[in-house]
Amino acid sequence: MTLKEKILCIDIGGSRIKATLLDKNGHLLDEYKKLNTPDPSTPGNVLNTIKELAGNFKGYQKISVGFPGYIKKGVVITAPNLGTAQWTGTDLASGLNKLLGKPCRVVNDADLQGLGIASGKGLEMVVTLGTGFGTALLDDGRLLPHLELAHHPVTKLYTYDMYIGEKALLKYGVKRWNKRMIKVIAILKKVFNYDRLYISGGNAKKLTCKPDGNIVLANNLEGIKGGARLWK
Repeated sequence: MTLKEKILCIDIGGSRIKATLLDKNGHLLDEYKKLNTPDPSTPGNVLNTIKELAGNFKGYQKISVGFPGYIKKGVVITAPNLGTAQWTGTDLASGLNKLLGKPCRVVNDADLQGLGIASGKGLEMVVTLGTGFGTALLDDGRLLPHLELAHHPVTKLYTYDMYIGEKALLKYGVKRWNKRMIKVIAILKKVFNYDRLYISGGNAKKLTCKPDGNIVLANNLEGIKGGARLWK
């Protein structure tokens, strides 16, 4: 990578799609640009929105994308918040390469955040609290195979997404949601025995419980650095 190399970093969310330019070290070179995620959020509609966003940026040589679902070698396997049925089998990396004419790497959005946030020392877990519940695991800075923990049952009736996702927060309120978060953090601690847990995402600021010493409330902007680290 040259000193002048620029990376277009795209974050596809259930409600908004964001983009910015990074240098090779993950520093912001431009302000975020945002557009609402199209409805319906079909692959074609999302690609058209990304094309519109990308038009705001010039001179980039590579593209990094965080996607809200399970990705295998650039291909979408599931997309719970966008519509799995219409996305399954979509080669998003190749589609964006063809659309924008630049090499592209696509990973789960929490994995991208994890690459940007984690210190690179020990077993680290990153969770994102937004529309759903995202997770990433890293060992000494290396991404481990992605787990869609959001869709694993946490009770007899609820998955993690249903239990502590955006809909649960709005339905039950901040106080009850925080009680649920205390339970979830205890489960994660027992199951993963992480050295550090990073909590990120739009709803992280609504946590009122006092975190343990090895739990870090992360700045969302730090996660964008993952777009550069994805190429290292």
